[in-house]
Amino acid sequence: MEVGVPLSRSISTIHNTTVAISMHFPLSIRGLGVVCSTCTAMVNQNKVSAQSNKTSNAGSKEGSLKISTSRSRTGSFNPARKSQKLNLEVSPHRAVSAVRLMRIELGGAFADLLNEQGKGSGDNEMGYVERTLGFRTRDLDDRDLRLVTEIVGGTIRWRRYLDHMILSLCHDENTFRRMEPLLLQILRIGFYEIDKLEMPPYAVVDENVKLAKVALRPGAGNMVNAVLRKLVLLKESNSLPSPKVEGDLRQQARALATIHSHPVWMVRRWMNYFGLEETIKLMTWNNSDPIFSLRANTGKGFTRAELVMELERLKVPYELSQHLGDFVRMSIGLQVVIQAGLLKKGFCSVQDESAGLVVSVVDPKPGENIIDCCAAPGGKTLFMASRLKGQGSIRAIDVNKGRLRILEETAKLHGVNDVVTTINADLRAFAEPDCLKFDKVLLDAPCSGLGVLSKRADLRWNRRLEDLEQLKNLQDELLNAASILVKPGGVLIYSTCSIDPMENEDRVAAFLLKHQDFCVDPADRFVPSNFVTQDGFYSSNPVKHSLDGAFAARLLRRG
Repeated sequence: MEVGVPLSRSISTIHNTTVAISMHFPLSIRGLGVVCSTCTAMVNQNKVSAQSNKTSNAGSKEGSLKISTSRSRTGSFNPARKSQKLNLEVSPHRAVSAVRLMRIELGGAFADLLNEQGKGSGDNEMGYVERTLGFRTRDLDDRDLRLVTEIVGGTIRWRRYLDHMILSLCHDENTFRRMEPLLLQILRIGFYEIDKLEMPPYAVVDENVKLAKVALRPGAGNMVNAVLRKLVLLKESNSLPSPKVEGDLRQQARALATIHSHPVWMVRRWMNYFGLEETIKLMTWNNSDPIFSLRANTGKGFTRAELVMELERLKVPYELSQHLGDFVRMSIGLQVVIQAGLLKKGFCSVQDESAGLVVSVVDPKPGENIIDCCAAPGGKTLFMASRLKGQGSIRAIDVNKGRLRILEETAKLHGVNDVVTTINADLRAFAEPDCLKFDKVLLDAPCSGLGVLSKRADLRWNRRLEDLEQLKNLQDELLNAASILVKPGGVLIYSTCSIDPMENEDRVAAFLLKHQDFCVDPADRFVPSNFVTQDGFYSSNPVKHSLDGAFAARLLRRG
C-alpha cells in the first residue's frame, strides 16, 4: 500500500516498487497513511506542517526550503552568502544529504534518488542545496548519488540510535532538544559515517565541520568538531555508550529499541508475538541493505533468460529467484538497470518476490475475469495481466485517478493493455449487490507496511500503534465490499504487506464469522509449502525467507 497518503484521500494499494520507479519513496508524512511494499507515491513538495512553519519558511513553487535570516531552528543565515554561488570545499554528497534530510522531516522529500533520470537527479538535488543554503558545491557524480542514497536512508533508519549517541556525548538534554535541525542533521550524518559506514574518521570530521561552518556559522563547526572527535576517541577505545538490555520486558524493549533503532511500541509488540530472539533477528533484517527483485515482463515477450543476458551485459550481479520463474534478485546495481532503460522500455519491473507470490495465490488463468480492488499504480495488476496471455480481463479499481493513469500508461508499455480496464472509484461505493461478479477478486488492502521496513527506511517512524486500530476498521470495510464482487464458486484473495496478526489472520477470522458462505482455500497448491501457515494462509517472513513480509488468504465462495 501507498505510504504517506491519508486514508481519507486513498484506499489503494501499491505493494512492490513496480512501474512507477521514477516516483520516489515518500517520507515523514504525518498522520495515518496506507502502505505497501516499497510503495511509490507523489507527495506535495510545497506542503509543510504547521509545526515546521513555526521555525522555518518553506513552500516555494519549487518545493525548496527557505532558511530564515534570523537564528531560527533551521540555523542562522548570512545574506552575504547569497553571492557565494560555488563552494568547492564542501563535500557535495554531505550538503545534499543534510538538505534532503531536512526536507524529509518537513514532509517534502523522498528517501531514494533512484529514478529513470539517473544522473539528472543530481542537478535537482544541488538546486535544493543552493535555494536552502545559498551556495552550490561541485556537481554530484554517480558515486556521490549512491552515497546520498546510502547516507539518507541509513541516517533515517538509525535515527533513534544516532540521537542516543549524540545526546550521550552532549551530556545535556536541553542542548540536544534545542539543537537547530540542520546542525542535528550534520551530526547525524557524521555519526552514521563514522560508526556505521566506518569511513576514515578524521576525514569525516573535517568535511562535516566545513559544512557546518559554511551552512551555519563558525561556532556550529566548532561544536561538530568537538562532538565528532569525542565519538572517534570512544569508538577507537571500543567504549561507545550503549543501553544495557536488562530489567523487566518494558525496560528491555526500550533498550533494544535504541540499540536497533525502532519505536518502543513496535519492539514490545514483536516481543509479545515472536519472542526476544526473533524480534532481534527481525530488527537486524530491517536495518540491513535491502534486496530488490526484478520481474521479467513476459506479457511483452521478454523472458527471464533475456533479462539475465541484459544484467550480464551491464555487469550487474544477480541470482535467480528460487520461488518464481520470472524473477531475479539483486542487492546492488539497480541504478545501473534504471539508467540502462530496462524499466522505461517495459522489459522488467521492480517487484519483490513476496508480492509475486501473492499473485501465485491468486493463480490467474487465461479466460478469467478478475478485479483488483485497490490497484494503482498496478504492480500485481500487471503481473496478473501477463499471466492471462491476452485472454480474459482485469478491472483495476482505485480511488486515485492520477495513479490510475500511470497504470494505464504502463499497461501499454508492458503490452497488457488489451486485458486491463481501469475504474476510478472508492471500492466501498462501487460494490453493490446487483453489480457484476468476478471469478477472482484481489483485495491488496491498506496496511501498516510492517513487513517492508528494510526497504522503507522512514516507515518505522511514521507508524503509531493507534494506526493499526484505524487500519483494522478500514480493512474490515474493504473486505466486506470486496466479497460482494465474488461470484458463487469464485475466490476472494485478501493480502497485505504486514507481518502483524491483527491485520492478517485476525481480519480473516472476523470476516469468516460474518460470511458463512466463504471458507479458506489452502494456499499450499499455489506456493511452496514453507510459505504456508497451519491455517492454510500464505505468509512470507523476512527472517525465515529473506523476503519482504507479506500475507494472503485465499477464500472460496461456496456455490
